[in-house]
Amino acid sequence: MKTFKPSLLFEYIEQLQGDRPWGSFLDAGTGLHSISWVSRLETSSWTAITGAPGDADKVRDATAGVRRPQDRIVLGNWAKADLLKGEIYDTVLADYLLGAIEGFAPYFQPYLFARLRPLTRQTLYITGPEPYVPADRPQSKAGQLVWEIGRYRDACLLLGNDLPYREYPSAWVSDQLKRSGFSPRGLERFPIRYKASFVNSQIDLCQPRLDRLQDRALAAALTRAGEDLRKRALDLIDRDGALEFGFNYVLAADAI
Repeated sequence: MKTFKPSLLFEYIEQLQGDRPWGSFLDAGTGLHSISWVSRLETSSWTAITGAPGDADKVRDATAGVRRPQDRIVLGNWAKADLLKGEIYDTVLADYLLGAIEGFAPYFQPYLFARLRPLTRQTLYITGPEPYVPADRPQSKAGQLVWEIGRYRDACLLLGNDLPYREYPSAWVSDQLKRSGFSPRGLERFPIRYKASFVNSQIDLCQPRLDRLQDRALAAALTRAGEDLRKRALDLIDRDGALEFGFNYVLAADAI
């Protein structure tokens, strides 16, 4: 695997963990970003869960050189009661899982932390973005562009018979953790600086969905709208270096 520098979110989690051993580790919603970090920690073992077969293959390839016999990658859905039944982990990570799970188990978010509680011996760490798509139009130019891109992306996903992510604010997360048998602590928010990679990935995500639309005039109009968004956003990034808008959060929750 290539040299990996932990994100600010993972660095903050390491601060919260301190000198306590990671022990057995569950990456409850794995991807290349999280597994690149998890696989470098001093864990006794790790288990990585994903609901997407393609992501499982990518994680498997990415960890081929560091994966130990006790480490494993599991394809599964948290809405299934038998997933990891009877297992327990010292440390659990839900990295951007709360929003992403909408695409695999719609409306399951209120039950996610209760589902993870029996699997958590010590600490659950949650990361995610504060919601911005359903909010009112932002005041800043950068915020307006991020907001427009998010709404455009979600509209294309719905038209393409897919489901967009459904993010929840950190205050809601904290409340749900308390209801699920956790004691939340260490909440911290980190400003987001969106770069060109974000803009391109979000616009590019839409094209396969638009290609499936039977209404070709609508597809063409939406493609033009996406390219206009791309140009305006990249022009502002060229000028300012990034689109600074919104916050990611990190929250630790101890099992009680």
